[in-house]
Amino acid sequence: MKLKHLTLAVAGIAAAAIGFSASAQKKYDAGANDKEIKLGDIKPYSGPASAYGTIGKAISAYFDKVNAEEGGVNGRKIKLISLDDGYNPARTVEQARKLVEEEEVLFVFNPLGTPPNTAIHRYMNQKKVPQLFVATGATKWNDPKNFPWTMGWQPNYQTEGRIYAQHILETKPNAKIGILFQNDDYGKDYVKGMEDGLGDKAKTMIVSKVSYEVTDPTVDSQMVTLKGSGADTFFNVTTPKFAAQAIKKAAEIGWKPAHYLNNVSASVGSVLTPAGLENSTGLITTQYLIDPTDPQFQNDKNLQDWKAWMAKYYPSGDLKDASNVYGYSVAQTVVQVLKQAGDNLTRENIMKQAANLNFTVPMLLPGINIKTSATDFAPIEREQLARFDGKTWVRFGKVYAPAND
Repeated sequence: MKLKHLTLAVAGIAAAAIGFSASAQKKYDAGANDKEIKLGDIKPYSGPASAYGTIGKAISAYFDKVNAEEGGVNGRKIKLISLDDGYNPARTVEQARKLVEEEEVLFVFNPLGTPPNTAIHRYMNQKKVPQLFVATGATKWNDPKNFPWTMGWQPNYQTEGRIYAQHILETKPNAKIGILFQNDDYGKDYVKGMEDGLGDKAKTMIVSKVSYEVTDPTVDSQMVTLKGSGADTFFNVTTPKFAAQAIKKAAEIGWKPAHYLNNVSASVGSVLTPAGLENSTGLITTQYLIDPTDPQFQNDKNLQDWKAWMAKYYPSGDLKDASNVYGYSVAQTVVQVLKQAGDNLTRENIMKQAANLNFTVPMLLPGINIKTSATDFAPIEREQLARFDGKTWVRFGKVYAPAND
């Protein structure tokens, strides 16, 4: 009897030890528990960049799908708290503090805009809360040594600017370039890329650089100035509202330069349609995601799946708006990070997993992938040029990869 009791006692201790070991494997920071993962998001649902608000709605709709059809991630539902900052950096700071200190989210995901993200850059790193997959292509988000809690997602603006410069040098080496840019880090990053890409020729080829403020009602006067400079090539570095204005104004004043439009404002639905499709014909941009208007992909399973998801989870969303493809794709990327994190839902492990990605999401163009490392916080680095034919973007030429790829 004594031996039997001893055996049971040992077995009980062993079982308890196993149970303790299993529970010990689960690690949580604020915002995560056995049932829920709470994430924060900041978007301009109002203000001059409100066209981007649809990205936040698309992200939320994708998480709705994951929760409804997959039971969340690793058995935990995703709860997204998405706040409006009106594209005002001062409000971004307020909303970031609310998410981190009051809502106690696990991390802040895809806050939008270069000036807004710049305003919270140091705060997020001081708090050691991930500022993950920010919705801006500024080059500075790829700085793991100095800002280990911040990571970009889309291709960076300087690289994009260099791609346009390379195309101009190849096709129009004597071009006279006029640049319209937003007067902040976002606009200046693109301009630097163009200047770096042109190299020594930048001083002679760029004949005019004109800026605008996000508080300006229009860019009409800037467009008149650019036409007056004699420029025959136009680099349009604007957010959607001003991009549409610039395209429309160029047509109104009869200015027909070779027109390069930055990728972040290349949506057929939110920019080209309001500007007039006839006014947009011939524009050149870069792409890394499938454009929902591209006839080449209309029978593609990935686009069909995206359309089915839109119909079910975001029926009010515009099927022509590429921002809804963006939201869908960046949400899939964060779900991959959460899957890799498993039961270790600490902020440190979230960044560790975000810096250990090597996969693709369905709506990336062929030949483009998502890859990161502890020293490379730039998930997507490949792009391809595309020209608008009056109905859709038509890709051409090679897929541009970074020099060290």
